Amino acid sequence: MDSQAEYQLVLVLWGTKYGIDEVNHLIRIVKSQSRTEPRVVLVTDRTREGLQAGVIQRHFPEFFLKPEFKGPGCQAKLAMFEDGVLPDDLPSIYLDLDSVVMGDLQQFLALQYTPQTIAIFQSALLPFGPLGRFLHKHTKGRRYARGNSSMIVFHPHECHFIASRFRALYDEHDGLNFRPMIADERFISWIAQPHMRTIPRTMAVKFPTEFMVPWRWLIHLRGALPWNRRRWANLLVVTLPGAEVKGEELLHLPEGAEVVDRKGRRLIWSDGVLGPIRGKIIEQYQTLEDSLKAKDKT
Repeated sequence: MDSQAEYQLVLVLWGTKYGIDEVNHLIRIVKSQSRTEPRVVLVTDRTREGLQAGVIQRHFPEFFLKPEFKGPGCQAKLAMFEDGVLPDDLPSIYLDLDSVVMGDLQQFLALQYTPQTIAIFQSALLPFGPLGRFLHKHTKGRRYARGNSSMIVFHPHECHFIASRFRALYDEHDGLNFRPMIADERFISWIAQPHMRTIPRTMAVKFPTEFMVPWRWLIHLRGALPWNRRRWANLLVVTLPGAEVKGEELLHLPEGAEVVDRKGRRLIWSDGVLGPIRGKIIEQYQTLEDSLKAKDKT
């Protein structure tokens, strides 16, 4: 293992949705933006050929490959917290493979107030922090702040309890018959509520949350606000939602095209409403497409 690395990039891959070329491309982007090269760990359902040199492959424990864990709830991702899966000597940054990286991920390590801190996107009105912790404690876990796990900043050594508790509750409730277990991100938020904090929107955003709303007038208004455009220009990461708004498909959308997701939120694919983000998404996925075309010719 690289003793010089200051953090490790964690990626998770199962099935056939993503190819090795996409994984390698994301790794190259991350490394090209990093002040110091991170260690890279891929948690995978099988040994993958063709990965960049130096990438550590760790296999899913069989428990986390149950079919019900690989559906919309993505409980399989909780395998990264299992004792022995990740090297636990370095803080870690997990990214979904549909992520656009525009800066040095090492800056996210500053979010860890303590080694126990876990930082993710906030996904509900109730914020992580004192109020969320108060409600979690005084409602015995019925109310709590919730997040989205497209990006997670954590230290593996301090998080093994997440996987072990999930295993125990799965046995106790004879499956996923306990509300906090319906999704990986909900379970992380529930079980680790005292240690949770929000990834600031000045550093990273989830694409649909930041750029997609049902009303065209609001989309155009938000895109015209100068403080939004300044913030977007300094973002380090934008995570895409995968199937509904794939980067490869955005690449070929014409200027001004509209996309509506299953929740009725609209994307207007225009520099006028997305500011610098549209160009950065195009750049990342154009590079991927060019490399795939070059590979096909050889």
